Amino acid sequence: MTFQVWGWRREDASQVLAWVPDAEGGRRGVLTRRSLATKDPTAVERANLLNMAKLSIKGLIESALSFGRTLDSDYPPLQQFFVVMEHCLKHGLKVRKSFLSYNKTIWGPLELVEKLYPEAEEIGASVRDLPGLKTPLGRARAWLRLALMQKKMADYLRCLIIQRDLLSEFYEYHALMMEEEGAVIVGLLVGLNVIDANLCVKGEDLDSQVGVIDFSMYLKNEEDIGNKERNVQIAAILDQKNYVEELNRQLNTVSSLHSRVDSLEKSNTKLIEELAIAKNNIIKLQEENHQLRSENKLILMKTQQHLEVTKVDVETELQTYKHSRQGLDEMYNEARRQLRDESQLRQDVENELAVQVSMKHEIELAMKLLEKDIHEKQDTLIGLRQQLEEVKAINIEMYQKLQGSEDGLKEKNEIIARLEEKTNKITAAMRQLEQRLQQAEKAQMEAEDEDEKYLQECLSKSDSLQKQISQKEKQLVQLETDLKIEKEWRQTLQEDLQKEKDALSHLRNETQQIISLKKEFLNLQDENQQLKKIYHEQEQALQELGNKLSESKLKIEDIKEANKALQGLVWLKDKEATHCKLCEKEFSLSKRKHHCRNCGEIFCNACSDNELPLPSSPKPVRVCDSCHALLIQRCSSNLP
Repeated sequence: MTFQVWGWRREDASQVLAWVPDAEGGRRGVLTRRSLATKDPTAVERANLLNMAKLSIKGLIESALSFGRTLDSDYPPLQQFFVVMEHCLKHGLKVRKSFLSYNKTIWGPLELVEKLYPEAEEIGASVRDLPGLKTPLGRARAWLRLALMQKKMADYLRCLIIQRDLLSEFYEYHALMMEEEGAVIVGLLVGLNVIDANLCVKGEDLDSQVGVIDFSMYLKNEEDIGNKERNVQIAAILDQKNYVEELNRQLNTVSSLHSRVDSLEKSNTKLIEELAIAKNNIIKLQEENHQLRSENKLILMKTQQHLEVTKVDVETELQTYKHSRQGLDEMYNEARRQLRDESQLRQDVENELAVQVSMKHEIELAMKLLEKDIHEKQDTLIGLRQQLEEVKAINIEMYQKLQGSEDGLKEKNEIIARLEEKTNKITAAMRQLEQRLQQAEKAQMEAEDEDEKYLQECLSKSDSLQKQISQKEKQLVQLETDLKIEKEWRQTLQEDLQKEKDALSHLRNETQQIISLKKEFLNLQDENQQLKKIYHEQEQALQELGNKLSESKLKIEDIKEANKALQGLVWLKDKEATHCKLCEKEFSLSKRKHHCRNCGEIFCNACSDNELPLPSSPKPVRVCDSCHALLIQRCSSNLP
């Protein structure tokens, strides 16, 4: 049978599930009726949760020891323990408003443990990396399981409970984690360090689990009463194991205790000296005390007289005090507000401290990224040099093409000059032919006029002039043939002119192309000069980068050397080395072993006959050949 964790209540009276010790030393559940006015319901809830936590932890430890092996996630007492812990952490949680809904999860306070306890960062990171978890409640359940496997759940929750100012952001003032019950539960969780758990968090569906406590596991049967002696033995074994674990923890702090003992001995000697001085002071004070007592008696007599006078004054002052108390209350409220402001400032400072810690981690990551950037820049340097070589080859090819185009330009200019001369000659010949044509046309017109005159005159004299007409007809035929020949020659000349004009237009196009090529060549020359400037600037920048990189590398190497010197070099033992590390020859009576004072390895005399001063020793000491070459190279690079 299952119940809700805080029992059940009615409107007129409350029935609360309380756990009462029975005769056998165990506990049994009893429903008690109390009026709501007598006890706070939140206190009842806290008490019930504390009792459930005690029962679940005790039952888990006893069943785990009787089980005799590591616990899996399917083990029922373990599941019930996680349900109880979930209810304890959920008690008194504040509701956080968001844009879409109201949020109320225990992942917020558990996520805060990372800032307070640096070792909990691994759990937080692994919980966030789990692929199946979608809700904050699922992440919180996974966190609890991982903390149990690490055996550090008590340590993590103890750090959380100490910081009540930070917890007040997530919990109400009456929550279990804010009261003493939370500290008691954390103390009980120390006993779980006995248990070894192997839980598979990846495949488990933690988002949709229902957290209901099964009380049937904690109800006792008659068989459990017979197992009392066995439970006593188990409790004794648990106490022994806890004692051994505490002893181991104390042994780890022996070195710190020795230093404390030394400091205490020194302080003890100082205290003895101060004690002697104090004794002398006590004697003087006793003498002064006798004098003061005599003076006190006289003062008492005077004070009694003054008391009567002051009673009257006190009554008047009481009235004034009542009036001034109101002002004091206002001052108290202001002081309280200032206290709240200071607490808020303190929280801000703590948040800034956490940010600075995260900044420190980021700086370490940035150092690693710097080393990666150095390697990438070296690769880009090689790529830029290859590109510069390709640009040089392209410039040489362009220069050769330019020279060829200039030679072609000169040849074409000569051809153009020749063609212009030919066109001038042709135009002159055309003009002469046109003049001849005009003269022939004029002669033809004159001949026609003369024919008409002759026809009019020779109508009467036709017989006598027939011979002349025949002669003139012959002359006309000759003139017509001459005209046809001249027209054909003129057509051929016109065709030649058109061909020459086409050639001229083609040459003009070629000249325009040559001019455009010249402009492109000039632009290419300007680009070439700009590229050369960029190349020189990049070379200078690369040189500066190379210098900076070499400086940074040297600084990194110096830091590494300093770290090695601080951490201490690994000094190889004589028994571990049988051969020289450089020449790999076997050691013998004639070939002796020698340690390199820089790297700590063992070499033969031939491979370690160098001497150099080191940071650990100003005097020159024995160094192997490889360390000698490295140190000399570093010294030469450090020199300006």
